[in-house]
Amino acid sequence: MRTSKIQFPKRFSFFFLLFCILGIMGYARSQQNTIFHAVVAKDGTGDYTTVQSAIDAVPENLKSPWLIFVKNGSYEEQVIIPQNKPFIHLIGQDKERTIIHLKLNVGGKPDANTKDLAYWHYSVHNPKSVVSHFEGAVVNINASDFYSENISYVNDWGVEAQNGPQALALKTKADRIAFYNCKFRSFQDTWMTTTRDADRHYVKECWLEGAVDYFYGGGNALVEESTLYNVRSGSVIVAPCHESVKYGYVFRNCVIDGNEQAADGKLKLGRPWHNSPKAVYINTLVKIPLAPEGWTNMGTIPALFAEYNSMDMNGKALDLSCRKTEYETGGKEKRKGECRATITSNEAALYTYENIIKSKDGWDPRSMMEQLPAPAHIRWEQDGLKWDAVPGALGYVLDVNGKIVDITSDTQSLWKSDMKGVVLLIRAVNRNGTLGEQGVYYL
Repeated sequence: MRTSKIQFPKRFSFFFLLFCILGIMGYARSQQNTIFHAVVAKDGTGDYTTVQSAIDAVPENLKSPWLIFVKNGSYEEQVIIPQNKPFIHLIGQDKERTIIHLKLNVGGKPDANTKDLAYWHYSVHNPKSVVSHFEGAVVNINASDFYSENISYVNDWGVEAQNGPQALALKTKADRIAFYNCKFRSFQDTWMTTTRDADRHYVKECWLEGAVDYFYGGGNALVEESTLYNVRSGSVIVAPCHESVKYGYVFRNCVIDGNEQAADGKLKLGRPWHNSPKAVYINTLVKIPLAPEGWTNMGTIPALFAEYNSMDMNGKALDLSCRKTEYETGGKEKRKGECRATITSNEAALYTYENIIKSKDGWDPRSMMEQLPAPAHIRWEQDGLKWDAVPGALGYVLDVNGKIVDITSDTQSLWKSDMKGVVLLIRAVNRNGTLGEQGVYYL
C-alpha cells in the first residue's frame, strides 16, 4: 500500500523547527546549572539580569543555604535583603569584575551657605533625585545567615567624589553575616554594621576602603587577614557605638595601607561614636604612618581602644608609648575619661575566632569558606571534556577568558569550542556555594 507524505505549510514547519530548537536550548540550559538555585548574568545568560530580581525570588524563612551565583558584570542597582529571607549565599565570579554599585548619599538639603551642591543631585533625601527615597546604602542586608564571596560592593558617590557626605556601600543589620574575598569601597561611612551587641559579623581576606569612619556601628565583628585602605589625609578607620558588647570590633592579622594622601602621618585607628565602644587591633601590619596618638575624640569615652603587636613594613614593633589614653567629648555635657591603649599577650590570646564567632551557637563561617581542591586529570576525550570528581563538590564552574561557559553537577561538560591558545579554568563548588581552587587546562 502506498502511503502519502504529509505536507506541512512552510510557516508551520519554520515555527515547529524554532520550537524544537528553543526546547533543546532550554533543556540544555536547565541541565547546565543544577547546583545554584539561581544565576544572575547582566548579559542575559542566567536566570536573572539583576541581583535584586534574584533576591525577590528567594523563598521566605529558609533553614538552609539558597545559592545565588553572580557572573561578572556591572550591576548598577540597589539591593535589599528583607528580614524574612535568611540563608542567602551570594557568590560572585570575580571580585574585580563582579560589581554591585550605585551612586547615592544621605546628605541633607543644602542651605543658603552650602557652596558645593553636587552631592544633592544624588541624595536619597532629594525628591528630584533619581535615588529619591531609596534606602541609604547600596546594599542593605536585614536577614541573618547571609554569606557572600568574590563581589565588590561600591558606592559610586564616595569613590568618584572622594568626598562626603555619608555614602554607604553596605549596611548589615542581623546576626551571622560573613564575607570572604570581597571589596567594600566608598569614602565616608563605607560599611555600617549592626547596632545590636549580640550580632556577629565575620570578614576574611577582604578589602575595606574609605576615609571617614568607614567601618562603624556595633556588634561583635571579627575581621581577619584583610586590608584597611585609606584614601585621605587624616583618615579615621572605625567609629563604633557598642553598648555592652564583650569583644566589639576585632582586627586580627590585618594590613593598614593607603594612598599618598593618607600616608602623611595623620591617620587614626578610630574614634568613639556612642555608648561604650570597643575596638582592638592585633598583629597589624602598618604600611603607612599612623598619627602617634593613634586614636581621636568623638561623642563618648571608649570602653577599650587598644592594640597588640602592631608592626611596620619590616616587621618591627611600633612604638605605642604615645597612644591616646585620655578622651573627652564635645557638646554641652562635656565628659572626660580614660582608656587603655594596649592589651597584654594573655588578653590578646582570648580574641579568637572560637570565642568571638563560634561560642554562642557553633556558627562556623570559616567552614563555608573552605575551598575544595582543584579538579585533577582534566582531559579531552572523544565524547567531550572530562575531569576527576572532587570529593564534597556539588558541581563545577567552567570559565574561559572570564566567561562562564558551563555550570554542571557532572564530571564532564558538553561545552565544545574550536578556540586555541586560551585557558580553561574549572572550579569545584562546595555545599555553601564557595568556589574552589582553579584547575587549569590549556586549549
